[in-house]
Amino acid sequence: MNTIAHWINGSPVTGTDTAPVFNPATGAEQARVVLGGTADVDAAVQAATAAFETWSESSLTQRTQVMFAFRQLLVEHEEELGRIISAEHGKTVDDARGEIVRGREVVEFACGLGDVLKGSFSDQVSRGVDVHDFRQPLGVVAGITPFNFPAMVPLWMHPIAIATGNTFVLKPSERDPSAATFVAGLYRRAGLPDGVFNVVHGAKPAVDALLAHPGVEAVSFVGSTPIAKYVHETATAHGKRVQALGGAKNHAVVLPDADLEYAADHITAGAYGSAGERCMAVSVAVAVGDAADALVEILERKARDITVGPGDRPGTDMGPLVTRAARERVENAVGTAAAQGATVVVDGRGLKIDGHEEGFFTGPSLLDRVTTEMDAYREELFGPVLAIVRADSLDQAIDLVNANPYGNGTALFTASGEAARRFRRRVKVGMIGVNVPVPVPMSYYSFGGWKDSLIGDHPVHGPEGIRFYTRPKVVTTRWPQRDRQVTAGFDFPTSH
Repeated sequence: MNTIAHWINGSPVTGTDTAPVFNPATGAEQARVVLGGTADVDAAVQAATAAFETWSESSLTQRTQVMFAFRQLLVEHEEELGRIISAEHGKTVDDARGEIVRGREVVEFACGLGDVLKGSFSDQVSRGVDVHDFRQPLGVVAGITPFNFPAMVPLWMHPIAIATGNTFVLKPSERDPSAATFVAGLYRRAGLPDGVFNVVHGAKPAVDALLAHPGVEAVSFVGSTPIAKYVHETATAHGKRVQALGGAKNHAVVLPDADLEYAADHITAGAYGSAGERCMAVSVAVAVGDAADALVEILERKARDITVGPGDRPGTDMGPLVTRAARERVENAVGTAAAQGATVVVDGRGLKIDGHEEGFFTGPSLLDRVTTEMDAYREELFGPVLAIVRADSLDQAIDLVNANPYGNGTALFTASGEAARRFRRRVKVGMIGVNVPVPVPMSYYSFGGWKDSLIGDHPVHGPEGIRFYTRPKVVTTRWPQRDRQVTAGFDFPTSH
């Protein structure tokens, strides 16, 4: 059986402690992944520290050449990488290609960092005195990433970190680890020096070792809110800069003036794509006023039309969940919702796929008349369950969105510009879509929510990513003329 090794200083590194990697479509173990600990993390950090000495001194031209080559390799190997992701995560190959493309956009942003990293210059701020600033890399930085986007989320981090002159240690999810190792090989082929990008697989011991290691300057994390809080508290206690993105409960508000067929089509895709295992998935549809009954009817029809099957089978819309435990948790949540008074319009529980009876499949579930007190509303289910909450007005819907502890993404479906403007200005959410169900920003904007969806104050990629992986220096310069005396004063210096 294949063993997935660490990638440290340009070479695979094995170990004795391993864990199974499953094929979610069959339920069968398909590989073993090495689980790292303190010693493996230390080896990776030491390699990254040594590489930083030369990589941080490399030219912007050299770094962007590597990024251009890496970007082209991602294009050439998109199909292969997509199938690797599908086999370990369960999402469809087309969906996996989509996450590669969105991750590649960050690489393209990193290719243009020569312009973004330009500093500023102020001439003659005082007599004979000029001021300029520039940004420098931090050193060794780390990324701890989730299972749901094994390519895209790490690509939100390491291209910007590396292009700005840092070196990187990635701790991917042990559930679908092969994408990270594959990307490491692409970096090497792109000309990235050994030690600049390293991969350490593992679970909590590897995470804790990164959070506490004195050689790590910053940590980027995406995952659940409880773990995001733990990562933020632990890493900051060890003096590190931290990006910590947490969970979500994303609402899509539908007004009566919206095109309900269009809204239902896009909400269905946003709710059930990737089996709902997205931090930007639509998990709550807020039906306002007269839109409710008609919207539920269309959503039911579209949910029943979804084709569930293995991710590599042509025509599949939705694959399995990533683990058996995830399936059990989601199906238990549907049962709890029914017991608490929700109407189960579409029940996805107990789904069996011919030839894949042991796979981790569950079908789309649609719940109507959900209230904010129910577990199906309060908990992040991270599965193919869409809850319908009814509201009397746009203002009531906005209040509902704002009362939720999460603030990652939200959407409004409407034909009214006035309503859209009121919505986007009043909602306390970081990313907003107007007639767009999954408002993930382009790479030249930053990704991050509000409230419990972002712990601390550092979103990822885009301009915020540049600021996170670098720190500024401001230089005040005077070149005195030899024939003119400049008198030093004991008073605090001022500009004249």
